[in-house]
Amino acid sequence: MSSQSAVREAVAVAVAANLPVILWGAPGTGKTSSVLALGARLGLPVEVVVGSIREPSDFSGLPVLRDGGTWFAPPRWAERLAEAGHGLLFLDELTTAPPAVQAAMLRVVLERTVGDLTLPDEVRIVAAANPPDQAADGWDLSAPLANRLIHLHWQVEAAGRVDFSYRRPSRRAGAHPEIVVPAMVSPVPAVAVVIDTSGSVTEPRLDQLLTELTGILNGVAGPNRRLRVICCDVAAHPVQEVRRAADVRLTGGGGTDMRAGLAAATALRPRPDLVIVLTDGQTPWPERRVAAEVVVCLIGEDGHAPEWAAAVRVPKEDRS
Repeated sequence: MSSQSAVREAVAVAVAANLPVILWGAPGTGKTSSVLALGARLGLPVEVVVGSIREPSDFSGLPVLRDGGTWFAPPRWAERLAEAGHGLLFLDELTTAPPAVQAAMLRVVLERTVGDLTLPDEVRIVAAANPPDQAADGWDLSAPLANRLIHLHWQVEAAGRVDFSYRRPSRRAGAHPEIVVPAMVSPVPAVAVVIDTSGSVTEPRLDQLLTELTGILNGVAGPNRRLRVICCDVAAHPVQEVRRAADVRLTGGGGTDMRAGLAAATALRPRPDLVIVLTDGQTPWPERRVAAEVVVCLIGEDGHAPEWAAAVRVPKEDRS
């Protein structure tokens, strides 16, 4: 899984938890299309509101006379979300919105209120912004608004065969045999796996963890490649390099502390691009993001993952 895929999963987790989240990334890198695809996947209507072309009244409402009093009428995008009863509100280009517009957006994010209309609880908020140095006429994100959002960094990554290598000849070399032509190769992320082998992980769950490891070996490591695996209970055990899940020596059985496992994984050299943690989630976690992208695969329904990591929950198998 690429770091961009991990960010997509993290956004999905934030949306499921109804926590407002912001994606930081350069212009034209697919942030909007990713949010639209998430809405389609979840069956949610998506309203895209571009901050750079909006006025404060688009969020605070326009004053109109109604029933002898003043009513701050919401815009149509807010009415459509209210009528649907659920959806994704995508606030785009926040750092190209003037400070007055950002101030008006704060009430939408904080109170879920647009004018005199309160959005349903099932309306999720996702935002996107370009760093000010990459946005034309940009402003810094205001501190009150920034403090209400979970911040994720959107990175563009190469896909397919995009780099050159002399390790194997190019198919075009026959046309000019006197010239050594490099072949195109695909980037392969460095992956490490931390397996929870504490006493709380039962034998059936260990079997599930090894099944997930087989999928990781096939999908991420690829054929004939070794995967670095660390077993961890209350301490991290020595790293193992394996080609098959059956090659892993499951060591442990004591308490649980995935902080030790993540510290050992990020201390590996070369440092992994991605660390996958296979666990029941009944463990303490580092308070801050570690020096690699992390995906937590949770077995069962009891445990939890840290807020800064992407999480995938695998239901406990019924062996009855």
